[in-house]
Amino acid sequence: MIRFNRTCLTLSLWVTLAFGVWALVAPNHAAAGPTGGLQFIDITNPFLKKIPLAIPVFATMPEDGASSQQGLECTTIMSEALEFTSYFKILDRAAFLVNPGQAGVTASQINFSNWTAIGAELLITGAMVLKDDQVEMEFRLFDTFKAQMAVGKRYRGPLSQRRQMILRFCGEVVYYLTGSRGIFDSEIAFVSTTGKGNSEIFICEFDGYNPQAFTATGNITLTPAWSGDGQWLAYVGYTKTGPNLYMKHRHDKKVSVFDQRGTKMSPAWVPGRFELTASLSLNDIPQIYLLTGDGKMIKRLTDTTGIDVTPAWSPDGKQMAFVSTRAGSPQIYVLETDSGQVRRLTFQGQYNQEPCWSPKGDRIAYTGMLKGGRLNIYVTDVNGERTAQLTHDEGDNESPYWSPDGSLIVFSSTREGPSRIYVMTASGMDQRRLLSLPGEQKTPSWSPSRPNTSD
Repeated sequence: MIRFNRTCLTLSLWVTLAFGVWALVAPNHAAAGPTGGLQFIDITNPFLKKIPLAIPVFATMPEDGASSQQGLECTTIMSEALEFTSYFKILDRAAFLVNPGQAGVTASQINFSNWTAIGAELLITGAMVLKDDQVEMEFRLFDTFKAQMAVGKRYRGPLSQRRQMILRFCGEVVYYLTGSRGIFDSEIAFVSTTGKGNSEIFICEFDGYNPQAFTATGNITLTPAWSGDGQWLAYVGYTKTGPNLYMKHRHDKKVSVFDQRGTKMSPAWVPGRFELTASLSLNDIPQIYLLTGDGKMIKRLTDTTGIDVTPAWSPDGKQMAFVSTRAGSPQIYVLETDSGQVRRLTFQGQYNQEPCWSPKGDRIAYTGMLKGGRLNIYVTDVNGERTAQLTHDEGDNESPYWSPDGSLIVFSSTREGPSRIYVMTASGMDQRRLLSLPGEQKTPSWSPSRPNTSD
């Protein structure tokens, strides 16, 4: 049970090792949002106004130095995670009109005029109780102009899970505003060089946090690709005899290998099925083949005199974009799987590659090069009629990959010298580096979001 009043915070902590979540208020998704319209915001709008959001330092019990430090650190985790989405402008705490200990937690404690006066349209308050290695957290999202709570959640579990609890609430905030829980439970796989010509697959959280090696081959690994359920990674790995195609489970480390002769390139899983495609040179010229998830051949999908590589599937699994030299220069084509018909998607530029389908299936991001230019990221509709260039005049930019909610695009760039991983909005705004490790980082692949199990 959690009780609040104006002068003190009295909380009883139910110590439990099991992680739990309780809804204080179930948000009404037909209600008006902070600006008075429908609460859903269009995440694809390139002119989307960032919502001013205030997050005072979370109140803590006991009120000692160690607990206060935890409160500050947890507030920072939430602020940085929400700011990463590009939906919010996190207001500077130095501009707040109330002292940290007097901000209030519940609606009855809050003087909302203190927040509207500094331009805050949304306010998040939090309270934490720490006991031994356990923590109980309560977070609330308020519409400051209506002086109403929009979302409230309570979480309890080991202190080691504080980040996961905070990110779950971030997902609730974004869900209230957009109808999607966002990116907070997703991961990004990428290739990083490790010295002596070697490279390995690494995985980090959605915002670059906690990068960890997924492979340790001591050789060369390339082009990671997530399965539709986020449980498997396919990649190309080199051995003394040449490249092989590997399918490795995310957690239990089960591995399948496709090791027939010839080159293997650019794996891509088929949505909703334990199957994947890859470019194989079984008959000397690379073509695209369909395989089972455990590496058995099913059939050949392309058959031309040109080179066919880099397959990418539409979300419904009915279309496959790919790169082909059948007309001379590398261009992007789309295969309709039911009819077998192929149409050319890109005509502008001398070199177009690495297509990636948006989660809604309405756009395709790709890497392109105009004559005599650098590599840049482009986005086009599925008919190739409306194309926008998202990166400009900053090194080579390539390997775009959509976030699972379609709001962001991750890519690699040499704008700072070595290749690094960057992220931007789907309209090309807010371009920033995701992380920096020794060596170079390339070919990012964004995982699906894990299914939500909260009430």
